[in-house]
Amino acid sequence: MLYLMNVCPLCNHSADFFVQDKKRAFYICERCGLVFANPKSHLMPDVERQRYGRSQKSSSQKPLSQFILPLLAQISQQQSGALTGLNFGRLLDEQSRQSIVDAGHLVNQYDPFFAADQSVLQHSYDFVCCYRVFEHFRHPHREWKLLNQLVKPNGWLAIGTPLLTDQDHFAKWHYKNNPTHVSFYQQQTFEYLALNSDFELLFASKDLVLMQKSSKSDIKRILI
Repeated sequence: MLYLMNVCPLCNHSADFFVQDKKRAFYICERCGLVFANPKSHLMPDVERQRYGRSQKSSSQKPLSQFILPLLAQISQQQSGALTGLNFGRLLDEQSRQSIVDAGHLVNQYDPFFAADQSVLQHSYDFVCCYRVFEHFRHPHREWKLLNQLVKPNGWLAIGTPLLTDQDHFAKWHYKNNPTHVSFYQQQTFEYLALNSDFELLFASKDLVLMQKSSKSDIKRILI
C-alpha cells in the first residue's frame, strides 16, 4: 500500500508515514515530533460525543481532581492571593469544583461537547489545566494558539497527556488504540512549542507537562 506524505497539524511541516495498525495509519513530523492519526480515520462528531459522555462519569473524575488540586497548591506557594483558572476540555464534578472555591480560587470550565460556553474563552487566566485533552486535538495548532491566548503573562499551563517515550514501541502502545486519541506528543514536541511561543517548559515527565508563560510579550512569536 502506498502512503502519501501528510502535513503536520501542529507545525504545518511535512510528515512521513510512521505506523499502520488494523484500523488507522499514523504519521510523524520530523520537525516537532508529533505523531498523528490519518485525518480520514477520525470519528464522526456524534460518535465521539458518545464516547466522551462515558468518560464524564464520576468514576473518571478522581484522576482529574487529583491532577488539578495539587497543581493549585503548588502555584499558591509561588503566587499569593486568589487564582482564576480554566479547566479546559473536561468537566470537574461539583464536589471537586467546590473544593477549589473553598480554597479561595475561581475556576471556569470549558468542554466542546458538554459545556461549550464561548464566553469563558474570552478571558485570560492564572492557570489553565488540560487533563487527558491534548490527545483529542484534531487541529493542535489551532488549540495551541487558543491556549496561548487564555494564559496570562506569568500564568501556568498544566497538561496531562501520556508522552510517547519510545517510538519503537508505538505500534504496541495501548493508548493509541482509542479512536478518539488522534495526536501523540513527545518531549521534543513540547520543547518545540516552548521554543516558538512565550512559554517556558518547566517540566515534562511520563504524563505531566508544566509550562509557564513569560511576562515578556515580545521575545517570541506564537507558532506560524
